Amino acid sequence: MEPSGGLRRSGLRRSSAHLEIDGQSEDGEHKPSYQTEVRGQSSEFMTQAMEARVLTTPCGLGEQGLRQVLVDVMEEVKQSVELDGGGAGLLHTLLSSTWLQALLQAFECLHRFKRQSPTPALTYASGLSLQLLIDIRSLSGCSDEAKELYRLLRRPNVQALFSAHDSVALRDYEPVLPPMPQEIPPDEEATRTVCLVKNKQPLGATIKRNEITGEIFVARVIHGGLAERSGLLNAGDRILEVNGFVVDGMEPEQVIQTVQARSHGTIMFKVVPITERPVHSQTMLYMRAMADYSPQQDPSIPCADAGMGFQRGDVLEVVDQSDALWWQAKKLPSTGGCAGLVPSANLLRRKQREHWWSQPYQLHSCTQTLSTVEEEDMMSIDDKCVEADEEAFDSVELREEEGEFSSSGGLYIAGFRRSLRQCRRRSHSTTQPSCSTRCPASTALSSPYEEVVRYQRGAGETHRLVALIGASGVGVNELRRRLIASDPDHFQGATPHTTRAPRSHEENGREYNFISREVFDNMVYNNRFLEYGEFQGSLYGTSIQAVKDVLTAGKICVIDIEPNAIQAVRTHELKAYIVFIKPPSAERLRETRQEAVITNDNHANRPFKDQDLVDLEEASRRLESHYCQFFDRVMLNEELGPSTAQLLGAAQQAQDLPQWVPAAWIRPPQES
Repeated sequence: MEPSGGLRRSGLRRSSAHLEIDGQSEDGEHKPSYQTEVRGQSSEFMTQAMEARVLTTPCGLGEQGLRQVLVDVMEEVKQSVELDGGGAGLLHTLLSSTWLQALLQAFECLHRFKRQSPTPALTYASGLSLQLLIDIRSLSGCSDEAKELYRLLRRPNVQALFSAHDSVALRDYEPVLPPMPQEIPPDEEATRTVCLVKNKQPLGATIKRNEITGEIFVARVIHGGLAERSGLLNAGDRILEVNGFVVDGMEPEQVIQTVQARSHGTIMFKVVPITERPVHSQTMLYMRAMADYSPQQDPSIPCADAGMGFQRGDVLEVVDQSDALWWQAKKLPSTGGCAGLVPSANLLRRKQREHWWSQPYQLHSCTQTLSTVEEEDMMSIDDKCVEADEEAFDSVELREEEGEFSSSGGLYIAGFRRSLRQCRRRSHSTTQPSCSTRCPASTALSSPYEEVVRYQRGAGETHRLVALIGASGVGVNELRRRLIASDPDHFQGATPHTTRAPRSHEENGREYNFISREVFDNMVYNNRFLEYGEFQGSLYGTSIQAVKDVLTAGKICVIDIEPNAIQAVRTHELKAYIVFIKPPSAERLRETRQEAVITNDNHANRPFKDQDLVDLEEASRRLESHYCQFFDRVMLNEELGPSTAQLLGAAQQAQDLPQWVPAAWIRPPQES
C-alpha cells in the first residue's frame, strides 16, 4: 500500500496535469472564467495536500521534515506561476527566500533537540552506588571483580562524581517563560520579554526614572556586561516588569533591589523596545589619565557603582563616547568584564576648574622665585652625593675645581659640571616661555586625558631620548654618568651651552659649547633650550639641537632634567623616555650617606643631617605626586651597581619594545 505522502504527491501531480490539459482550450469566450476556476482548484489541491501532509506526518516530520514539505509546495507553486504570475509569483518568491529555509532548518534542529534532548538515565546514582556497596559487602566469598568494584565505588572522587551527577540531573536548566496571554488589548504597546541568565555577574545596565510619568527606562548599557553581550536590552527601552513585578512608579533604587534579589538565575524583563536605536560607529581610543578620579567622591555620577576610578598615568581603553558627559572605559591591562563610567574630557576639565577655583591660592611652580638660597634649611643637595661607599666619591675629577667633568681613559662625558647643575636650581632667565609650555602641571588642567598609541621604534628611526629626573641628592647624575661610561659607543650626553669664557683645559664643543650672551639670549627667545639658568653671572643651558646631534649620530642621548623641562622633551622629535629615580628608605639613606656631603650657596661642604634625609624624601614624594603621569619608568636607587644595570635595561627596552606614547608624536598636529 502506498504511503499517504505518496498519494498526496500523486494527487498534486494529477492536479498539475489537469491544469495543463484544461489550459489548452481554444474557447476564448470562456477562458478567463475557466482560468479563475483553475486557480481555485490549484489552491484547493495545494491546501489539502499541505494540511494532509502536516496532519498525517508524525511529530518528527519524517527524516527531512518541513524542508521536504517546502520543496513540494515550491514545485507546485512553480508550475502555477507558469500559468498565472499573480499571487502565486509572490508566494514563490517568499518560499524561495533563503531566510525562510534557514528558519525552517533551525526549527527542525530545535524540534529534533526537543525530541532527542539528553536526559539522565537515573537521578539517584549516589543511592544506587550505596546499595551496590551494601550488597557486595553482604556477599560471602565474592569474586575479585566484585572486590575491585567495591574499592572503586568507595573512592571519594567516584562518590563526588555520583553526587555531582545527581545535582545536575535534578536541575532544570531551561528558562521558564511566562505563558502567552490569550487576549491582547488592541491599544497595548508592542512589548518584548527579555530573559537573562545571571550568574553572580553584574547586569551591566543603568536605569533612570521619568519624574513626570514615573516610567523606568534603560539609561545606558555598559560595554562588556551581560546586557550588552546578550544584545537584548538597549538604551531607551522602557521597562514594564522585572520578574513579574510592575515597576512603573517605583524608584530606581527599588528596581535595582528587585534585580539584585537574584544574584544568579533567570531574570525576566518586560520592556517596550525603543523605536529607533541610535547607531554609534565608535573608534576605540586609548587615553592616559592626566588627573585622578574617584567615582565614590563624585556626587554627579549617574551610578557610582558603575563608575571606574583611575589615577594619573593610568592608560584607559575608551570603548564608548556616545554620551557627551560620561564615557565608558576599561583600565589597562584589562582582564575583561564590564567597562566603567568615566567623565568625558570636557566634564572632567570642568570639574578640575571648579576644584581649582575652590582651593586656597598657591604660587604657581613657574612663578616661584629660585634666584637665591639664603637659609641653611633650603640648601640644595649636590648631585654628587650618592652612595658614599662607592669609589665615585673619592674621584678626583668630581672634587677638583678644574676637573669637574668626568674622564676615563681620555673619554670626556659632557654635561656633568657642577656649575651647570647648580644654575638649574637657582635662577631662570627673565625671558621665560609661556607657562603652558614650561610647566607640565598646567597641562593637566587643560587636557585631563592624553590620547596615546603603542609605538615601537623602527629600524631606520633615530633613538628615543632617555631623560632622568629625580630629587636633588638621589643619585640621578651619578647614574647617568655610569650608564654612559658603561657603553660610550651607544650612550652619550648632550653638550651644554654657556656664556662664560673657556678655561685652559677646555675645548669648545667638548665640555661646553661656548657662545656669547647675545647668542644665548637669542636662543632663549626662540625656545631653543630644553632648560637653562644663570650661575655666578654666566648662563648655562642644554639646547634641543645638542640632543638632536647625539640622536642623529645613531646614539642614545641620556640627560637629566628638572621638572620644568618635561614638556620640552616630550615632543615627536625627541620622543623622550622619562625615568624617575626614587630614593630608598630613610634607614638605607642614612647608611649610604654617612660620608657624603652637601654643598651650600657658598660652596661650603658639610655632612648630611637627618633633616636633610627627611627633606630628600619629601622632595621626592612631591616630585612624584606632581609629575607621575609623565613617567615611563620608576626606579628605586638603593645601590648604584644594580640600579645602573636596571637603568641600562630600561634604556634598551625604550628603544626595542612597544611603549605607550602620545598620539601626537605619531601624527603631529601639523601633519594631520
